[in-house]
Amino acid sequence: MEPFTIATGTMNHAQNVFIRVHTDAGFYGVGECSAFPMIVGETQDTCLVMAREFAQLWKGQDALDLPARLQQLHDFTAGNSTIKSAFDMALYDIAAKNANLPLYKFLGGSKKRVETDITIGIATPQLMAEKALEFKQSGAIILKVKLGKDAKSDVECIKQIREAIGGEIKIRVDANQGWVFDDAVYALQAIGQYDIEFCEQPMRTWYDDRLPELKKLSPVKIMADESVYNHHDARKQINSNSCDYINIKFSKSGGIFEAKQIHDLAAEKGIPCMMGGMLESRIALSAKLHFVYASPNIRFYDMDTCMLGHLTDPCIGGVTYDGYFLNIDDASGIGADADEGFLADCEKFVV
Repeated sequence: MEPFTIATGTMNHAQNVFIRVHTDAGFYGVGECSAFPMIVGETQDTCLVMAREFAQLWKGQDALDLPARLQQLHDFTAGNSTIKSAFDMALYDIAAKNANLPLYKFLGGSKKRVETDITIGIATPQLMAEKALEFKQSGAIILKVKLGKDAKSDVECIKQIREAIGGEIKIRVDANQGWVFDDAVYALQAIGQYDIEFCEQPMRTWYDDRLPELKKLSPVKIMADESVYNHHDARKQINSNSCDYINIKFSKSGGIFEAKQIHDLAAEKGIPCMMGGMLESRIALSAKLHFVYASPNIRFYDMDTCMLGHLTDPCIGGVTYDGYFLNIDDASGIGADADEGFLADCEKFVV
């Protein structure tokens, strides 16, 4: 992919893993995950090693007993949520295909209009403002701006972007843990005048104890991202009054099963959620759209991954973009698979 910079580093390729879980019913489930080492601590190589271990655990087991299959993975190893999310996704694909339903219907959902934001990576304020104007001219009405390298420069970026695009376009920002407390206070108070929808993850997770204080001082609403991997993290963030919103990502939660628990807990507490992601292709993006259709408490959509400079599309079927709107047909399961021509050039393991 084209290089993309956030506060924790620059990615110039997506470290993705694709799996197929075969059943004796004559069909298979597909899963994909995107390792993001600077955030989750997993790489493509670590995902492949764990995938071979996980596959051994499932041989001969009941694919439709989702809680038991996922608990096997958790009993085998703590963490490793990224590769777990691919196995979780494949299970849900199998279950929906077995029921002959698109995944969103299997999950009890219905289709709705889903319009994604589009993300501006870190660059100079001038270049970021130019990119914002370019996105506006292409029809975008929601911009997500990456910040977190330098608080003063971050404020200048938002100032120039707002001046370039005017007042009609929504701006949300993501510091990706880049600020310390004092910088976060300064930056959030300074950008508050520019009508910012929310700020994702202003500080490193080891400053979570200071989030309630920051939330009181900030004119910008706070969204927890890296501070919430599972529903226990969500409970702690909500009960401590540390956030206004929560960003759900399969690579953090370990997949759909845990993502639903985060969603339901947040809904019960009145905390809206966002569907986010790492650098997944349209394969995993398709699963995310199904989940969104079945998750009424997801109010924000950060589902622009495949628009951010992917130079190859390995997916057949699956989600499509109409401008910044996402759609998918009613094929059973996730409705997406990997192109065999693409897979022919990939490293492959069979267990």
